[in-house]
Amino acid sequence: MSIAADTAAQLAQLFRLLADGSRLKVLIACLHEARSVSDIAAAAGLSPSLTSHHLRLLRASRLVRARREGRKVFYAAADAHVRRVISDLIAHAAEGADGGPARSQRPRSRASSRAR
Repeated sequence: MSIAADTAAQLAQLFRLLADGSRLKVLIACLHEARSVSDIAAAAGLSPSLTSHHLRLLRASRLVRARREGRKVFYAAADAHVRRVISDLIAHAAEGADGGPARSQRPRSRASSRAR
C-alpha cells in the first residue's frame, strides 16, 4: 500500500494533533454524543477556555463538528470514521503485545502479589 505525499502530510498532521493528551481527551469526551463546551471541559478535566481552544483545532481538522442551539454550541465527532478510528486506537492501546490485555491491565499472579 502506498499513499501520495500530500496525503501522508495530512495524516502526519492529524497524528500530531492527536498526540496531545488533553486534546485527545476532548475528542473522546464528545465521541459518542454531542456535548457542550462546559460538559466536555468537565469530562476532560480542563478549563473551558483551553477546551474551546482544543475544539477549534479539532474542528479545523474536521475531527469534530459543531451545532448551535441558542447561545450554546454542542460538539460531536465529525462522523463514523472518526469514532471508529479513535475507538480502534483505544482498543489497540488496551491490548498487550500478545493480543491480550495490556500489562497494566493484567491481573497480578498470586506469586507476584505475595512477593510485595
